[in-house]
Amino acid sequence: MTDQELMQIAIRLSEENVRNGGGPFGAVIAKEGEVIATGVNRVTANNDPTAHAEVSAIRAACQKVQNFKLDGCTVYSSCEPCPMCLSALYWAGVDRIIYANTKDDAKTIGFDDSFIYDELKLTREERHVSYSQMLRDEALEAFRLWENKEDKTEY
Repeated sequence: MTDQELMQIAIRLSEENVRNGGGPFGAVIAKEGEVIATGVNRVTANNDPTAHAEVSAIRAACQKVQNFKLDGCTVYSSCEPCPMCLSALYWAGVDRIIYANTKDDAKTIGFDDSFIYDELKLTREERHVSYSQMLRDEALEAFRLWENKEDKTEY
């Protein structure tokens, strides 16, 4: 399938999802033109703030390929990914992200992620959500264990 055909699937998914009680977002993950997985936004339907289309597609794709990496894959999203989804796509190791609507288009209908981008530029002390550290010395033990683990899977 072509990029255009795969994007059309993502767009159709977003439209169908609105009709089925979800948000107006759809995503397709493909490799070499073949669909591996799809996802739609089910945040309110599932009471899950992480159930964005891209994250749902990543979860399904990783299960299908039995790997936490999606090397060689392209994501087709009906909308420019939010900061959470963009981070997840980077962690998944996709090669390309192609989107239709922009984050500004999403903002005009009430999906405004600009406050998150703004927060990331602030120091910890300036952020609107309380952000503090405690028990670092205790927590470092898990890092030491990981660092010395001989059979770990790097990611």
